[in-house]
Formats: sequence, structure tokens, C-alpha cells
Amino acid sequence: MRAIIRTLIVLSLILTASYSLAETLTDAPQSPINPAAPPHLKYPKIVLYSVSWCPHCKQAKEYFTENNIPFINRDVELDSAAMHDLTQKYKSQGVPVIVIGDDKVILKGFDEQKFLKAIRELQKK
Repeated sequence: MRAIIRTLIVLSLILTASYSLAETLTDAPQSPINPAAPPHLKYPKIVLYSVSWCPHCKQAKEYFTENNIPFINRDVELDSAAMHDLTQKYKSQGVPVIVIGDDKVILKGFDEQKFLKAIRELQKK
């Protein structure tokens, strides 16, 4: 009987701690993009057309965030105007689609090397 009571106490402590941690994490502000990024890393406008469940979209978002690359995320499942742009303007049925520099470069899918090459090309101009 004492073992059951100890187990219940431990479980309640774990649940309380988990709830407190989750509450802290959800209330925490989003970390800002590093304002001290070197000046040679100025990026053109980057728009990512994505959906929440897509692993390639997640990979692109994580890459941009980890590398302090500013981008606008447009979830096509939540934003009908984004879906319209994706299918009509960019002629795509899939995600992710990355639009760089006000339609200067449109990348379908996410490939880090292709993205970096496109950015370098735009930065030269």
C-alpha cells in the first residue's frame, strides 16, 4: 500500500512539474533574430509557403531560424490568399515553395545548397 502511495505522489509531482514547464515555455516570448548579424548577410525578402505537417517545410523553417535568416511564413492551409498565390501565381501544387526577392527567385522544395546559391546570386546584383 505504501508503495502505491509513493508512486502516486511521485507521479503527481512529475505532472505538476511538467505542467509548470509547459506553461513557462508557452508564455516565453519568441527569441528574436540576431540583430548583430554581420552586414554581409543582408537577405532579400523571403516568403515560405508551407503547411504545418510537412517535414520539408519544417526543415526550411528550422534552417532559416537557426541561421538567423528573416522570412515570412505563409501557411496555405490557414491562409486562402496564400493558397491562391501558391497555386495560381507560382503554379505549384506542393510545398514548400520559397519566394526570394519579390519573385526574383522561386524555389520549389527546400535544398540548402540551392537556397544559398540563389541568395549569393541575388546579393551579387
